[in-house]
Amino acid sequence: MSLVKYWPAFLTLLAAVFCFLTAADWLTSLTVISGVACVSLIAVGKRLGYLIGLVSSVTYAWVAYQNGLFGETGLNLFFYLPTGIVGYFMWGNNEADGTVKMRRLTAAHRWYLMAGALLATAGLGLLLQAIPGQNSPFVDAATNLLSIVATLLMMWRFAEQWWLYVALNVLTVTLWSLRYFEDGYAADMMIFLWLIYLINSIFGLVTWTRKARVLPDTVQHSARTGS
Repeated sequence: MSLVKYWPAFLTLLAAVFCFLTAADWLTSLTVISGVACVSLIAVGKRLGYLIGLVSSVTYAWVAYQNGLFGETGLNLFFYLPTGIVGYFMWGNNEADGTVKMRRLTAAHRWYLMAGALLATAGLGLLLQAIPGQNSPFVDAATNLLSIVATLLMMWRFAEQWWLYVALNVLTVTLWSLRYFEDGYAADMMIFLWLIYLINSIFGLVTWTRKARVLPDTVQHSARTGS
């Protein structure tokens, strides 16, 4: 039995059982189950994950809004929705036997990404801090910037996305833990969701790193064209 083959079904079933046992409301259950299905399919290189992710983006945005996490809300509505559609078609042009072709960045591009993400996080954190009612502005900013960069890397099929997703998932578990101790809506279920995301990102990191190829001579052109 191939773990990669059955990974999405296993993880999604785990999420569904957890929602049933905890008697979660329908919106929270839909958010958890669709979110887990999305990321687990992406982890094995299946573009169907993008379409399921459209559902989780909308429902998660509402949960985040109820908790005063406006950065998370805007990210899901105005970034994940359109990139989910674009990413679906980009991956469709780069598949082999139903699985997307995976690749890796050069060492230099990894350093550029790290420096840019840190600077952008600081700037966004200052902006969010100025919004009345905003909770945990710099943690929210970090999760937003990591999400954006990781999503772009995912669309262009780079394995380095998973390093960012590991960091993102740790930060987001922290974010929702803060909301949990302040009695945030569905915060306990969101902690579970992001812990599953963390497990999946480690799985995705191992899978993509093993299968990806480094293309130093074409990486810049490919990133611009989406090929």
